[in-house]
Amino acid sequence: MRKPVELNVYLQGKGFPILCLHGHPGSGRSLSVFTQHLSQRFQTLAPDLRGYGRSRSIGDFQMSEHLSDLEGVLNRFQIDRCLVLGWSLGGILAMELALRFPERVSGLILVATAARPRGSHPPISWEDNLYTGIASILNRVQPGWQWNIETFGKRSLYRYLIQQHSPTAYHYLAQEAMPAYLQTSNAATRALNTALRTGYNRLADIKQIKCPCLVLAGEADRHITAESSRETAQYLQDCQWHCYPNTAHLFPWEIPEQVISDIDRWVELNPQVVNKR
Repeated sequence: MRKPVELNVYLQGKGFPILCLHGHPGSGRSLSVFTQHLSQRFQTLAPDLRGYGRSRSIGDFQMSEHLSDLEGVLNRFQIDRCLVLGWSLGGILAMELALRFPERVSGLILVATAARPRGSHPPISWEDNLYTGIASILNRVQPGWQWNIETFGKRSLYRYLIQQHSPTAYHYLAQEAMPAYLQTSNAATRALNTALRTGYNRLADIKQIKCPCLVLAGEADRHITAESSRETAQYLQDCQWHCYPNTAHLFPWEIPEQVISDIDRWVELNPQVVNKR
């Protein structure tokens, strides 16, 4: 294992720190649906993980090296204790951080993720890739264009990522998903695929996590199923679980106001997650 990478970090706001971890493909900027709101009350740190965004990597690496990089972020910003929000892969890393550094993690917000991730994605055809490419290019040029959504978007692979094909969701896809996808390195993809092929399963271990946790899932998620997210919630000691109907893996972009409202309510009910000792 090589030395940690100094990650590019998007820092906003002041107050108790919330570390926000993106998924694959992703970047710190793709968490703006959370950070723009949370940074009004707290300090949000949204790093580009190694091999993503502006945090580059030379050569292949292992998933465990993300944890060393994130420890470096906490040390660089002199953060002794923080709330961690993780979406998809970011949620897996959030749980790993809580296991490795329990004294530094005050709580977990786990979005579309699981300690034993399972998917139900159908096989991908050449038509899927074609329609996804066309929909993405047109959506980048004119985000949320209803004709593009109806003609190509609903026939593309977006249909497995979202259920509500709204202009709001397509604006996020254009402004945050597309740039993040283009900046995701092959090394990051290989690291994730290697970990998944080993049959990643931390269910037995997450029973050790004692901090308050919030687990959120999309009912129609085909990438990490709602059932696997619920299974994770059942293994966590202090956990609130919520599943949103008619949504999929990118549900924070489908129903952003609802998700943010539920996070705010959970924080209000668990003030210890944002209070210094």
